[in-house]
Amino acid sequence: MIGIWANVAAIIVGTVIGWVFKKVLTDKYVATFWTALGLAALGVGAQTVVANLPKSHYPVLFIISLAIGLPVGTWLKLDDRANAWIDRTFHTALGEAVATASFLDCIGALAILGPVNAATTGNQTFLYTNAMLTLVCAIVFGAGFGLGMILEVPVLFIWFTAIYLVAKFLSASFFSPALITEMSIVGGLLIVVASFSLLKIREFKSIDMLPALLVPLLFFIGLAIF
Repeated sequence: MIGIWANVAAIIVGTVIGWVFKKVLTDKYVATFWTALGLAALGVGAQTVVANLPKSHYPVLFIISLAIGLPVGTWLKLDDRANAWIDRTFHTALGEAVATASFLDCIGALAILGPVNAATTGNQTFLYTNAMLTLVCAIVFGAGFGLGMILEVPVLFIWFTAIYLVAKFLSASFFSPALITEMSIVGGLLIVVASFSLLKIREFKSIDMLPALLVPLLFFIGLAIF
């Protein structure tokens, strides 16, 4: 679970850095952080797709996953509903900031595939990449809202640990190497898309795309049943 602890440390360290250096962290320097992480996410996403595509036994499954998942997420308005829930539920600036940061750090391809990969294969790459993104988020939010942003720590830790334990418990019987391969291809593409948003190439509603990750799961459940 070292990757999970890396994400916890990223929140604490980033919040403290942002709080201490809030007077010198101008938008210009924050933008350079996002650019650097956008490039890192692009590299990780592309490498994940390239590494897993040759191992796929269902080479069109990722196309089907995207073709089904993206319209479903758009129809459900997941991104808009998540943002509306934050606005409706939290009536203080700090509470809304903690909720927003939690969504950014916990809901995404990296945050979901990270604990799964760590539990099933021991690969911490996704979790470490997510920790880098979390660090920058924490710096930005720490500069704006102070040390109270450390309240995000239990949210992230519980979420990541829950996914990790479920994947660990089910790994032998459900999270087969074939399933991890297919989920990694889809997840890698979603990471690439997220990098486009970070690099300001084009803005995407990342939460709307998450149902694409469920399609390989449903496909393998169908194979097991039929």
